[in-house]
Amino acid sequence: MTALGFSLQPEERTLELLAAVIREEPDYYEVAPETLWRRDRAGRFHPNGFHELFAALAAETGKPFVAHGVGMSLGTVHPDATDRARRLARVTADHALFQFLWYTDHLGATTLDGLELTLPMPPFMSRETAAIVRSGLATMRAVVPDVGVENSVFYFHLGDPLDEPAFLADIVRDPGHHLLLDLHNVYTTAVNADFDPWVYVERLPLEKVIEIHLSGGSESDPKWLPSKRVMRLDSHDHSVPDEVWMLLERTLPLCPNLRGVTLERMEGTVTEADVPLLREELRRARRTMELARV
Repeated sequence: MTALGFSLQPEERTLELLAAVIREEPDYYEVAPETLWRRDRAGRFHPNGFHELFAALAAETGKPFVAHGVGMSLGTVHPDATDRARRLARVTADHALFQFLWYTDHLGATTLDGLELTLPMPPFMSRETAAIVRSGLATMRAVVPDVGVENSVFYFHLGDPLDEPAFLADIVRDPGHHLLLDLHNVYTTAVNADFDPWVYVERLPLEKVIEIHLSGGSESDPKWLPSKRVMRLDSHDHSVPDEVWMLLERTLPLCPNLRGVTLERMEGTVTEADVPLLREELRRARRTMELARV
């Protein structure tokens, strides 16, 4: 049976509000390893307070963890070898404690020429780039046996966004390499690029999907762009939209190797009124999985 997960965010207030939900509803927890660390002046990584907090939660509940990174920069052509080695060493130490079931990161470049970017930048969709990402995944696999890449949200593309599924298929073709399918990312990109999200999903190598992400988003301020155009944002700050629930219902039966469905919510966006809504979203996800018999 596919497991149900929930993302743990590095904010005490969010964790406090959702304490009961976190302990009662999900089967596993997802963490971004980078939220468990601090970097010293020499660039080395050390556990922070959330590392201790989540380790205590693991001991208390006995529930497993998965890792979803944000800083491996799989799309960077020439990654900083020292920085990557330090990150992998830190993940290795964390894996010894948390025993991550799998470890994924985002498609795209999160560092370029030594600069850390706010959002992943889209890669050029070529065989050469796919090989670069595969190499990064192979490096991650030396730490955690099952690794994967997530389809990211890009607000511009170096090519046709509907060519991305074939690009992802090339990336995850090797054994032990998987796809994390973020359905809200698909929906967001489809809204912004004006295509049918199901056309994107059905082109994916769905047999390689290890995990599905669910989340919500919002619309951008018209003042942000000179054209006043409103963009869909992958902001993880609202409930999962109906369109994403419908995508989940259609997608679940087509993913024979799916291991988890994870609900994400960004820190700083949860109020007391959101607590029962998030509990119900987790329960809705579980009901949907049971109906699909995955």
